[in-house]
Amino acid sequence: MPTVFDFQNKTLGGGNVDLSDYRGKVLLIVNTASKCGFTPQYKGLESVYQQFKDRGVVVLGFPCNQFGAQEPGAADEIGAFCEKNYGVSFPMFDKIDVNGDDADPLFKHLKQAAPGVMGTEAIKWNFTKFLVKPDGTVWKRYAPTTKPEDMVDDIKALLKSA
Repeated sequence: MPTVFDFQNKTLGGGNVDLSDYRGKVLLIVNTASKCGFTPQYKGLESVYQQFKDRGVVVLGFPCNQFGAQEPGAADEIGAFCEKNYGVSFPMFDKIDVNGDDADPLFKHLKQAAPGVMGTEAIKWNFTKFLVKPDGTVWKRYAPTTKPEDMVDDIKALLKSA
């Protein structure tokens, strides 16, 4: 079975990133949106990133416009919004689809590796989160309502096991 390290994605700036560059790190991968009720979670995601980046944790944000058209902006607008309003410094990727025929291959993998409630694979809303082990395997999926700060104990557990 593939791991997240088998995928490539484009950044908001247009460059390609081979996710194998993150091998050996704990990853927190999240689909984001700028005009969502959960958008303030950017602050918590940045806080988690700042708290753990020196210990090998990386937050990866993937804007998505599939839920209520809550991410309508272009890449430069998304980046400016995240930086200005929430001080986001973690890697942000190009806008993608997370569900449907055009779903990004990484998110197809994440959904299969960590199904949601009652085994459903579809992502229900913005700010669904996936915690990935340093070996690239998906460890756990979190609902949009789960705040990043509520994931700290799980992050610490993965760091200890690494």
